[in-house]
Amino acid sequence: VQLQASGGGLVQPGGSLRLSCTASGRTFSIMGWFRQAPGKEREFVATKRWAGTYYSDSVKGRFTISRDNAKNTVYLQMNNLKPEDTAVYYCAARTADIIAGVIRDPDRYDYWGQGTQVTVSS
Repeated sequence: VQLQASGGGLVQPGGSLRLSCTASGRTFSIMGWFRQAPGKEREFVATKRWAGTYYSDSVKGRFTISRDNAKNTVYLQMNNLKPEDTAVYYCAARTADIIAGVIRDPDRYDYWGQGTQVTVSS
């Protein structure tokens, strides 16, 4: 099983990027994104399960997660990027569904991609 993330890069504040993560080897009930900035813990960004879509408060209204089940791929469209969005972004997946109350916990995810750097700077 492998998760391959791509799409990171350098962008100016207010700009946009789209991240992609393609899974191979199996399908997942939940696929999402976390990020980790230097010196900080890994934090939840967004995730999508069959029953719903979830966002952190810091990205709600700016980021959109979507999923193409035929391609086994999850996307993260990031608009109006801010310097505080700078981090390594990781896609994550979970085989079985879980309750919404714990869906933001990174320890609940079984598989992780390699990470892709997003830098927002002028």
